[in-house]
This record gives sequence, C-alpha cells and structure tokens, in this order.
Amino acid sequence: MTDNPTRLRRLFGRLARTGPLPPWLPLAAGALVGGLLGGAYGQLRAPTYTATSYIVVVPTEKSDTASALGFAQAYGRAATQLAVLGDAQVWAGVPVQTLQRNVRTATSPDAPVVAVSASSARPGRAADMANAVTRALTRRANATKGSTHVGLVQFTRAVRPTEPTSASPTVTGVVGTSAGGLLGSLVLLVRPRKAKEEAGRSASVPGPAVAADMHGQL
Repeated sequence: MTDNPTRLRRLFGRLARTGPLPPWLPLAAGALVGGLLGGAYGQLRAPTYTATSYIVVVPTEKSDTASALGFAQAYGRAATQLAVLGDAQVWAGVPVQTLQRNVRTATSPDAPVVAVSASSARPGRAADMANAVTRALTRRANATKGSTHVGLVQFTRAVRPTEPTSASPTVTGVVGTSAGGLLGSLVLLVRPRKAKEEAGRSASVPGPAVAADMHGQL
C-alpha cells in the first residue's frame, strides 16, 4: 500500500518527461499512409491505353469554312450518341455500353476537326473502337452531305498505342501523399479548436470549493 503513491509519482513523472505527441505527427502519418495507398493503387490497377483518330469536316462548293466549323462542333457531340455507336459496335466488336463508357470526342474552336479517342486495357481494342466510331460517324455524315453541304474525311487513323496513358505508381503515390498530408493538416486545424472548446467548458464549471462556498452563503 505504501508503494502505490511512489509508483504513481513515477508514472506521472515519466508522462511529464515524455510530453504530448508532436503536433506534426498527424501530418506525417497522413502523408505516409496516403503515399502507401496511392502507390499500391497504381501497382494493382490495370494500365489504360488510349488511341485517337481525327476527322476533318470539309465544305462543298455550296458551303464555306464557317459552316464546316459549326458542323464540326455538332458532329463532335453526335459521335457519342446511340445512333452512331450502334453502328460502330459491329466494327469494334464490343457492346454499345462499352463504347459509351470509353469513347470521348474533342473539337477545336478554330479548326473543323473532330478527335475521337477510345480507352481500353487492351491497346488493340482501343484503336479498333476509335476507328469504328470514326467510320460510323463518317458514313452517317456523308449520307446527308447533299443537305448539309459538308463532308467528313478521316484525316488520321487510330494506331495501336505502345504506352499506357494511365497514371504510373509514382504519380499515384505522389497524389496519395498530397491527399494524406492535406487530411493531416485538417486534423491539426481541428485539434486546437477542440482543445479550446474543452478548456472553455471546464472553466465554466465551478470547482468543489467554490460550490461549497456558494452553498454556505445561501
């Protein structure tokens, strides 16, 4: 029994010497965990390949460049519609849903050009999908050439990509480190606020001696 106070004093002395945890610990821990998770994600995720083909909108003798530029914007939006993708699935060898998820188009405000890009885990399939959508769009647009007075010409075919376009494990690791460090910084910002609130609540509650004095005065 007589040793208990001594043990308690020793324990409190050790805690006092150790002190509170370093304030930078949440930041370092968040950055470390985020970097590990980001690097693991980059290693485990299958690489993605992207292939792109280009179409040029050419005006006929009854049209001009300005009209071709406007139709290029319209055809860029129409390329991912079901009517075009329904024809493209035959040549691509994939369902329409796959084309809807993995085909994107881009247009330029200065040139009547439509870029059709397709992504896949298989390089050959990415090129096949991009070329299939290009072929389907070109055939549909040229079928109405008499009324639109513009035609589509495939400028370049999509070729089989040799390098993935998805982020490497190094990049995903850096992104994860940044995200983890950001979360750690938020923890550092929240902790002092909570400490102040707890200190304010404890200060507002009267101690036992004060409460006894108030009771005696009553």
